[in-house]
Amino acid sequence: MSTSDPQTIPFDGVRLRYSSTKSFDELVNAVLNDVGREPVPIDDIGKLYPDWESYEHEVQSHVGPHGFMLFGSFNHGGWIAKAGIHRKVLRLVIGNPLIAITMISHDVTAGLFAPVELLLTEEENDTSALTYVVPSSLMVVEPNPPLLSAAQALDAKLAALAADVSGT
Repeated sequence: MSTSDPQTIPFDGVRLRYSSTKSFDELVNAVLNDVGREPVPIDDIGKLYPDWESYEHEVQSHVGPHGFMLFGSFNHGGWIAKAGIHRKVLRLVIGNPLIAITMISHDVTAGLFAPVELLLTEEENDTSALTYVVPSSLMVVEPNPPLLSAAQALDAKLAALAADVSGT
């Protein structure tokens, strides 16, 4: 195989869906109350704090109760109506570099799936759902016990957030 030929590494992701009796807006508010309402410019913070200890301290000041912060959002509901889909759909990118480093230090390609993404959807009868892919199912594609352990810790933190905000 030449260096320009891609290497195929198949894997199976696991998607979790938390149904909620909360309205879409209530679910969005619950998540944003936890992770913050304004995206944190983590790259800019990295430039301002040159050593790990000061960077770590600054990052900690931005994390919510479950250890995550907001990095970005995509309001799919804002454009899918043009295609005839009339539902509220919001994709959130959340994470924490202090958690991410526990995985990336074992395999830098884990950074492909850190930070993580949540999809909040409006469902029937004024209910909602929170969906995400289990991080360890994406990150650990080859045997790597330290990476698996770190990724499973992230899985647990994300599951706790999802259960709390969805009210399940």
